[in-house]
Amino acid sequence: MSNKSNYILAAVILVTITLSVGFWALSPPTEYSPPQSNSTATYTDPDWAFPQESEPTNSLPDFRPVVAEVMPSVVSITTEIVASDFFGRQYTEYVSGSGILIDGEGYIVTNNHVVEDDQGIYLELVDGRTFSADIVGTDSLSDLAVIKIDAADLPYALWGDSNSLSLGEWVLAIGNALGGGIIVTQGIVSRLNASVDVAGNTLYGLIQTTAAINPGNSGGPLVNMSGEVIGITSVKIVASEVEGMGFAISSDEAKPIIEDLIRYGHVTYPWLGVGVRTVNSLVAAARNLSVDRGALIEAVFTDSPAEAAGLKVGDIIIRFKNQEISNIADLVRAIRTSKIDEEVEIAFVRGEDFKTTSAQLIERPSS
Repeated sequence: MSNKSNYILAAVILVTITLSVGFWALSPPTEYSPPQSNSTATYTDPDWAFPQESEPTNSLPDFRPVVAEVMPSVVSITTEIVASDFFGRQYTEYVSGSGILIDGEGYIVTNNHVVEDDQGIYLELVDGRTFSADIVGTDSLSDLAVIKIDAADLPYALWGDSNSLSLGEWVLAIGNALGGGIIVTQGIVSRLNASVDVAGNTLYGLIQTTAAINPGNSGGPLVNMSGEVIGITSVKIVASEVEGMGFAISSDEAKPIIEDLIRYGHVTYPWLGVGVRTVNSLVAAARNLSVDRGALIEAVFTDSPAEAAGLKVGDIIIRFKNQEISNIADLVRAIRTSKIDEEVEIAFVRGEDFKTTSAQLIERPSS
């Protein structure tokens, strides 16, 4: 069959299909009867409407009164340090930080890492006055320091109770961000009693917040909506996939350390003399432990209270005095809130056995 014949045949088929469709469209429709239901229930409600949204009971807080109250007590700190280049040549470098006046006589709290290795500390108040400052005391374990300026009748912030904080509570971070002057950022409390490892040193009892914390904020206050200092901003987690993870040393953790720094120039810590790691379900399963919580002893130091008390590597501390121990942070906090020379009772698990002992804490060695 030729191509022309094929084309004619295709045209005839197309016309036939078209006509059949046309005749179907022109034919009278059959009567449609909806399916009958045997149910007598009524599913319609002419009066139905969406429930009315309730009026919001709480509006966003007004941060302005808090800022006006706290801002005069926040200081910008510039620290002069000597650094070395690749060839060992020394040069002067300036580091920015923040601080908070805690009384009218010139005592200022900041971070240890802001003022360590300084060759000079200079600060500026919000009103424009500038001062040189002297170090009163520093503590690398808590990353806290106290400095002082020679002035009187200064504005100062009130100290708050971080133990009263709740998740989701509004807070403000105030500080010398990026060395550009005092700025304010807002956020909420997103976690309490957090722990963060910084250059091999673990900071405990931290407040995690979504308030933006940038270089230069270190040492500045984290305040609640009453204008009280409930934390000292210290560290943030920086990574491309991380947002809003800043941390502040809680006011209740910081208070006794600050008092010791002002009174004695240093901090003395009670010492048990063990190296530990947290026990959880994963660690318990991996090491075939009989409990899934506590502080697993991985080292006992020579001539320590722990050695004298008979504690051994592999023991799991589950109670210290009257405090239950679920992790390292619990044990560190329990020891630090004890006193030097205090006799303490320790409950621990050795293998499958529950045991108790007592230890007399001593001052933590400087090394």
